[in-house]
Amino acid sequence: MTIPDQHGRIAVVTGANSGLGLVTATELARHGAHVVLAVRNTAAGGQAARRIGGDVEVRELDLASLDSVRAFAAKLSADHPAIDLLVNNAGVVLLGPRRTSADGFELQLGTNMLGHFALTGLLLGNLAAAREPRVVSLSSITHKTAHLDFDDLMFERDYRATAAYGRSKLATTVFGVELDRRLRAAGSPVLSVLAHPGLTRTNLTPRAWEHRGRIGRAVAWLGLLATQSVERGALPQLRAATGPGVRGGQFFGPAGLFETRGRVTEARLSREAADPAVGRRLWAAAEDLTGVSYL
Repeated sequence: MTIPDQHGRIAVVTGANSGLGLVTATELARHGAHVVLAVRNTAAGGQAARRIGGDVEVRELDLASLDSVRAFAAKLSADHPAIDLLVNNAGVVLLGPRRTSADGFELQLGTNMLGHFALTGLLLGNLAAAREPRVVSLSSITHKTAHLDFDDLMFERDYRATAAYGRSKLATTVFGVELDRRLRAAGSPVLSVLAHPGLTRTNLTPRAWEHRGRIGRAVAWLGLLATQSVERGALPQLRAATGPGVRGGQFFGPAGLFETRGRVTEARLSREAADPAVGRRLWAAAEDLTGVSYL
């Protein structure tokens, strides 16, 4: 995959200190972008910045705290009036007991979708000020089998961690698609594009099984054998972020073996993810939960 020259572009990558985010930030910096590493752990972010080299800066962002999201967005907006690219990459996957964010949200939904919803809304004016701005939302193939229960969005009843993760990724996907609809209706220059990495080796995979002890670690590492490298897994989001001729609403993923690996192609949305009625309902819920209203 050929990445166009990125000199003169300001790119923000959430969760940029490891995994897909680190590869994405590295490639953007290598091609000339000024990259903001938006990370929860700034010490780890500093180590990542030294590995990446180039024109990078580290800023603290905890997507599980709306206060942190607001503080990050306010400072970033003041320092960078125009932002060319926002890659909503950060994610958490938990297979243990139900946990909540600082704001009381189910942690996976709160981090993976609601934090990014608030962040994108707070930075939308800066994005609109750029020449060819894009927002990339990171989906997952797990969104295809998930379902949003609007009567129990926070999974307070009969909690199942894997289902909660899939729900968070479906919500993220619905958000990216609905954002595209609203941007186009408003005549905005900002493109909303989506991507998913297939089955990729990242540090989230073993962490997801930590609560199961020695057996969990064995399951995690056996699972890693079936996945593709993180360098390959990052290619769909790099295409979404930098590819020439990309259109708002496009969704990129791997072409091979049921979208789990291989070259980048256009991926398929689930019926629920593409449903405008679901998009409108989730958008209203997200505005209410985060207090961030836009479009």
